[in-house]
Amino acid sequence: MVKPIRRSIVTGLLAAPFVAAHARAQEFPDRPLRFIVGFPPGGPNDLLARLIAPGIGERLGRSIVVENKAGANGEIAASFTAKSAPDGGIFMLASNGSTTVAPALNRNMPYDVRTDFAAVAPVGINPMLLVTRPDLPARNVTELLALARAQPGKLNGASAGAGGATHLALELFKAMGKLDIVHVPYKGGGPAMADLMANLVDIYFGGLSTALPHARSGKMRALGQTSLARSAAAADIPTIAESGLPGYEAAISYGIFLPPGASKALVERLHAAVDATVRSPDILRKFVDLGADPQFGSPAEFAAYVADDFAKWARLAKEAGLKTE
Repeated sequence: MVKPIRRSIVTGLLAAPFVAAHARAQEFPDRPLRFIVGFPPGGPNDLLARLIAPGIGERLGRSIVVENKAGANGEIAASFTAKSAPDGGIFMLASNGSTTVAPALNRNMPYDVRTDFAAVAPVGINPMLLVTRPDLPARNVTELLALARAQPGKLNGASAGAGGATHLALELFKAMGKLDIVHVPYKGGGPAMADLMANLVDIYFGGLSTALPHARSGKMRALGQTSLARSAAAADIPTIAESGLPGYEAAISYGIFLPPGASKALVERLHAAVDATVRSPDILRKFVDLGADPQFGSPAEFAAYVADDFAKWARLAKEAGLKTE
């Protein structure tokens, strides 16, 4: 199971002279850099990109323009980045929805995250919340597992759409718990949560920032977070991994990618700028407001994380018979 990326301070200190030496070998283009985002303005991907773009630009000594190439769940932006020149003029912030989940479910994608991008740096993880209708007789994950096993095929689980993050979180929960829960796909998270609060469906895996306020108000019940570690935004809510399903993780992760063929010098220079930006105190505080937890790791560690995440979802897709066209 994929573990959160963590990097020691020692690694960061050792990398600094190496980065400085190699940065002199190749510089970023002397023009505004295009920071590609695969979703419209206002969403989590866009907000994260606009949050960190100024700091990255300041550290690179370049102006950065956030460019939204929305469509196909981020796949248009990923395809564009994969085919772009590797000179550093274009880089992308993407979630694992478009980089690992979608390709794992559809092997006909026009790109492969393991070969068609240069992994630069992780940015953050946004866990989801396992929430239930308020009157469901299960007050924690252990009780929900027992209830589902005692009534196979009786409980149903909503998703924001087949093949998306909320669906995959449900399928992983079913697979690891050996559960028979009926999947009910909706056209978006809003309708799914509305029906959950109306007691028309039983469970849902919703984004932390959107589901938590409803859970706090009592309109739904939060049982567990989908990340391996508790988010700072909801430290009182246990993870699913610590309360019934060890190793469970289905968080939405975000990272920075350059086009394939980007030099090691460019990768290391951009990594240093991203890493320092995310570590700055003001950015760390704003991450909590977005329901995200910062992630740190070297380019090699991030590439390994991406490969592991792809393998996990590909394995689940095969075992559960999931696929998209």
